[in-house]
Amino acid sequence: MRVVITGIGWITPMGHSIEHVWKRLLNGESGIAPTTLFDASTFPTTFSAEVKDFRLPNHIPNAGDHATSGRNTSFALAACAQAWKMAALPPLDSAPSTKNSDLDLDRVGIYLGSGEGSLDFDAYTTAALAAWKDGSTVLDSVKWAQVAFEHMNIMRELEQEPNMPLSHLALLTGARGPAFNCLTACAASTQAIGEATEILRRGDADVMIGGGAHSMIHPFGVTGFNRLTALSTLNDDPVRASRPFDLNRGGFVLGEGAGMVILETLEHAQKRGAKILAEVVGYGSTADAFRITDQHPEGEGAVVAMKEALADAKMQPADIHYINAHGTGTKENDGNETLAIKKVFGDHAKNVPVSSIKSMMGHLIAAAGAVELITCVLSIRDQVLPPTTNYQTPDPECDLDYVPNKARPARIDVALSNSFGFGGQNDTIIVKRYIS
Repeated sequence: MRVVITGIGWITPMGHSIEHVWKRLLNGESGIAPTTLFDASTFPTTFSAEVKDFRLPNHIPNAGDHATSGRNTSFALAACAQAWKMAALPPLDSAPSTKNSDLDLDRVGIYLGSGEGSLDFDAYTTAALAAWKDGSTVLDSVKWAQVAFEHMNIMRELEQEPNMPLSHLALLTGARGPAFNCLTACAASTQAIGEATEILRRGDADVMIGGGAHSMIHPFGVTGFNRLTALSTLNDDPVRASRPFDLNRGGFVLGEGAGMVILETLEHAQKRGAKILAEVVGYGSTADAFRITDQHPEGEGAVVAMKEALADAKMQPADIHYINAHGTGTKENDGNETLAIKKVFGDHAKNVPVSSIKSMMGHLIAAAGAVELITCVLSIRDQVLPPTTNYQTPDPECDLDYVPNKARPARIDVALSNSFGFGGQNDTIIVKRYIS
């Protein structure tokens, strides 16, 4: 069964609408700036890619129903509303009822790849400061628990659960079909869209909302990635800090946001006269079974994921016109991904353009894959390649065409998007121009 995309939406560090953000990406602009969500002045990394000037009531009706939602969930709601409207599905203020609508909400499902966005750091830090014993390095754990409980925001604790973004989307849209959430780190929303595609292919739904949301710009998130030495520390020049595939790359830039797509069976989309943006034709998913954070140095899992996606699409490497790379800007990822592409694509690897929008957008973690797949859809629509910015010094290890610094017109009928997550998850999706 053929699966098509009829709606797209995103909330990103570069803006809140499809066309505005797309224009900025093609112009090579940046969403990276000093961190304001918390005081990061004492951290090794003092900058990030934050979503700015966001208010949920500007994006959805009945925003009061979601007043307690976490930051990640709010982004998911807004991105979903964009995609839902673009797909010309029933207005959201009436969607929970099937009255006067031909949309069978029992056949509308949700598959998300979403992480946290609602942790109560005020309670944690207030308790920690109160619980240190004077003149020592010992924490009074009993006092810490007492103070933390006094300050804990119950709703914020509830909203941090991984099922909550999905629950809010169900409330917003009235979707009562299959409902799942996965959190496979940086590959999560690519996996979610791929698995949503499989649900449609096997006939278990007519429409699926797929995508992801995440906000890790908080003290725990930054501390963790700093301790892994995964983040760039170019604090004096944040805009140029994310340098995928460049010889002097020094780590990724932590971002946040959401990306959502409306997936439908071709038959369902045609029956209701929907405008089709692209067709999902290939999906591959693997695990490295190697280490908790490191990728396999030979890119074995990434190789198999790309090969599986090509086989699923019944395509050869030469059929691919563009690769939207995972392209984090870390030494390990960019070298491994380049090697994996060369193993899969052989001689064609030199001919296929590869770019990473993380150079401008930062790394949206669980939301990254969905946002990057949307970029592929827009590239096919407009026949243009987004650039990899901040590319100055070639790395002999990374020797492909990374579309350096400037967008480029190109023939793009088929695009492949890679997402590789900590823990060894590898997911690849192939989309192509829809032809009836």
